[in-house]
Amino acid sequence: MKIITIVGARPQFIKAAALSREIAKHNNIEEIIIHTGQHFDDNMSDVFFREMEIPEPKYNLDINSISHGAMTGRMLERIEGILIKEEPDILLVYGDTNSTIAGALAAKKMHIKVAHVEAGLRSFNMEMPEEVNRILTDRISDFLFCPTTTAINNLDKEGYNNIDCKIFNSGDVMQDAANFYAEKSSERAKVFKELDFDKFILCTFHRAENTDDNIRLIEIIESLNEINKEIQVVLPLHPRTKTKIEDLGIKLEVKIIDPVGYFDMIELLKNCSLVITDSGGLQKEAFFFKKNCVTMRDQTEWVELLDHKVNVLVGAEKVKILQGVLDMLEKESDFSVNLYGNGNACENIINKLVELECQ
Repeated sequence: MKIITIVGARPQFIKAAALSREIAKHNNIEEIIIHTGQHFDDNMSDVFFREMEIPEPKYNLDINSISHGAMTGRMLERIEGILIKEEPDILLVYGDTNSTIAGALAAKKMHIKVAHVEAGLRSFNMEMPEEVNRILTDRISDFLFCPTTTAINNLDKEGYNNIDCKIFNSGDVMQDAANFYAEKSSERAKVFKELDFDKFILCTFHRAENTDDNIRLIEIIESLNEINKEIQVVLPLHPRTKTKIEDLGIKLEVKIIDPVGYFDMIELLKNCSLVITDSGGLQKEAFFFKKNCVTMRDQTEWVELLDHKVNVLVGAEKVKILQGVLDMLEKESDFSVNLYGNGNACENIINKLVELECQ
């Protein structure tokens, strides 16, 4: 069996690292990785391949820094050419990026089976590019690997039982990655060792809904500056967010560091007192490392974190952000519940693909 894996953004590198390690255990599976180049900065891309020992991509498309339509179109064209050349049995995509939908579309039009890892997630906000990407990818995928029962239920409600596809609750591959790399992070982390804080909050934000709206961006910056007066905020700053802040001309009075690799992110998560983010993946990673989370979004795909009160949505309003941070810093949460599987998601996915292809 030949599998082509599409990656392009940081969360996908982490997921691919876990799943590629499982694929390597099967002598009868050949994996070819296509890196679209959606994240191209060394700290956002190359470092993950080096640190996490991901097989080197056979193809790097270097498509980035252009509009959604142009990016998706160019990826679609380039991926199609590779599929014609390689003739894979399955195309494997992760999550909800432009790389995801471009890969799925290219394969589906060539009658190549599509496997979508992290299927069934919904924010119910169609203004999010990610929501459009994930819905369309689900609809044209042959194998839908869902990380949670909530994701399964979402597909049930949308009538997927009447669609020619196979749906599985595989567990979350991010849980597999966190379990595996947590044992290595203290030795391999570099940036974290240079920080000298007894107590700090880890913060990230990069979503267009926050960075492209000046009102939301100003509220977030003012909130972080206020929080930083009481407890140190450490912010690995996404290049896109940095540019937006500079254009706005507002000073961000927190500890700003460059984007970090996965091992440093794990160490930051292990040692922080709280997470503030608008990232989807980091909400889960906070849970994996037993940290409460304040999410600067109006919706989240990971509703089970809200249900178990380890995460709170605060949007981008200063009052809500400050109150959310105050509440969650003081809250003692129960992280013993098993929300994302038992750490065998990758094994479940590959075994199922082998079984299906042998039928």
